[in-house]
Amino acid sequence: MKNRIYGLKDFYVLWSTQALSQLGSAMTNFALTLWLYQETGSALGTALLSVCSYVPYVLTSIFAGALSDRWDKKRTMLVCDTLAAGCSLAVFGLLKGSLLCPWHLYVLNAVNGLMNTVQNPASEVAATLITPKELYQKTSGLRAFSGSLVTILHPMLATSLYAFGGMDMVIAVDLGTFAAAFLALLFGVKIPQVKACTAETRETVLQSAKAGLRCLYENRLVLVLILFLAGVNLVASAFDAVLPAFVLPRENGGETVLGVVTSFAGIAMLAGSLLASVLPAPRDRVRVIVLTMFFSLTTDNFLMSLSRTPGLWCVAQILGYLPVPLMNTNLDVILRRTIPVNMQGRVYACRNALQFFTIPAGYFFGGWMVDMVCEPIMAHRADGLAVRLFGRGPGAGAAMMIFLLGIMGLTVCLVFAGILRRYGSRAE
Repeated sequence: MKNRIYGLKDFYVLWSTQALSQLGSAMTNFALTLWLYQETGSALGTALLSVCSYVPYVLTSIFAGALSDRWDKKRTMLVCDTLAAGCSLAVFGLLKGSLLCPWHLYVLNAVNGLMNTVQNPASEVAATLITPKELYQKTSGLRAFSGSLVTILHPMLATSLYAFGGMDMVIAVDLGTFAAAFLALLFGVKIPQVKACTAETRETVLQSAKAGLRCLYENRLVLVLILFLAGVNLVASAFDAVLPAFVLPRENGGETVLGVVTSFAGIAMLAGSLLASVLPAPRDRVRVIVLTMFFSLTTDNFLMSLSRTPGLWCVAQILGYLPVPLMNTNLDVILRRTIPVNMQGRVYACRNALQFFTIPAGYFFGGWMVDMVCEPIMAHRADGLAVRLFGRGPGAGAAMMIFLLGIMGLTVCLVFAGILRRYGSRAE
């Protein structure tokens, strides 16, 4: 037991401090989302924050992964984290000068998206390099656990810090968590080098990107799983874009309720990540991935859209987010066991481009549908089936949109369940 803990020492240091930094960043993002919604009153305007983060991330991921495989992983992570902290400092300066405008946030989020493009594959490979193969499922569960804690804590902490010291306090805590993670990575974590073969070192960036895509194409089951999750992400990101417009304008909603509802999603993911850490390895990982997403996308969207009280909204979040860590853990194990470590940076970057390109589309789609279609439709209805299902007044159109997303999620799962059966459903 002592040897196992010592063998994971570098992982524990990296995992805990990076999670702390993610918490600080999430608090700042939550506070800025509330600020932007108050400034614009638009679901689409708020959703554009995420669109601006993900568009550069998706467009450059394949090439960034090729570079990440060549570069030193620790230095790459340090540089990217430093530039991301610079964006927080820029927001702080603009706020202090009363100059902050929505377009500033869009530009800074785009810069952060570019940093994440390079940092993400580097950190994924770093986690593989410092983790014994037999502990992949355990560490994947721990990473899901920390992600869940971040989801639980950041709305409540952001709201409390904002009330106590304003945006200045939120950003100060964000920068403090960055400093802790930076110093821990610089002095406390040793990441082994991956020696590339001669052919790989002679590859151009374009050839390296093609190599990553070719590796995915040769592992067809993994490729189909990634495309399935691209469909899941389309529905999930549209839901995230709609949720503020569903909760904030309601008489029994508001900022505090939105924070509580968001926190319950984190509580559910925390419970799910604990399950993922202790459950034995399933015989059929692909089946687990499909069934968890089927349950998640249907229960959360249908119960949320058809209920009227914050208590039921929280129940919907629990049912929708509890299965997510189980999906993430099984997908993570499949990827790490299937893809050679010297190819993982390129393949993870290709995965990011293919799996996440639907996220900005989903945010834009969800925000546009609420502002331009669903809310106007519900505003002109005084009675009828739609009113009985979704209510009336501000937020009713968002409820309609969430219900439609439930139908979309159901369709995605049924279609890909049939496709995956063609490739065999067992992945070890």
